[in-house]
Amino acid sequence: MKRITNKMMAFAVALFLASTAMAAPVKDNNDDTFQTAKEVRKKLVTLPYYGVFDNLAYKIDGDTVTLYGQVTRPITRKDAAKRVAKIEGVERVVNNIEVLPLSRFDDEIRIRTYRSIQRTAGLYRYLLGANPSIHIVVKNGNVTLEGVVSTKGDSNLANIAARNVSGVFSVTNNLQIERNS
Repeated sequence: MKRITNKMMAFAVALFLASTAMAAPVKDNNDDTFQTAKEVRKKLVTLPYYGVFDNLAYKIDGDTVTLYGQVTRPITRKDAAKRVAKIEGVERVVNNIEVLPLSRFDDEIRIRTYRSIQRTAGLYRYLLGANPSIHIVVKNGNVTLEGVVSTKGDSNLANIAARNVSGVFSVTNNLQIERNS
């Protein structure tokens, strides 16, 4: 029994380290840019209202950070820009984050898509935690899946699960496959 527990702990630690490495920005020759990228990512994923139905991305060009993505609440957009502007070395923030329109129809699709993916063969693990691996963006009945999954099969399963949700007009699968180094 102790042997199984040790193997499970080792697996959990390996999984944690793999997810941490996957989430880190790619290091380039400029250590300041790398440090800024780490800080920007940290500020964005720790926003109080950032969740599975939001998607945030950024681009750093010198001392300018451009924010992209879609959020369900205007406060998330505003807080993202405010937090990033406070980072040392950031002189300018261009906020291109889109606030998704209020819609009960879209809210219902978000919940049904979440449940559909959660119930599909092992995909629930991508929806766990404060910063899930899969983000579900719904705009006017159109679903976009963003994030990172382990395998092409998981990407395909998530795509199928989203397409099977009633009321969805289209599904765009932007899920990236985790690269094993």
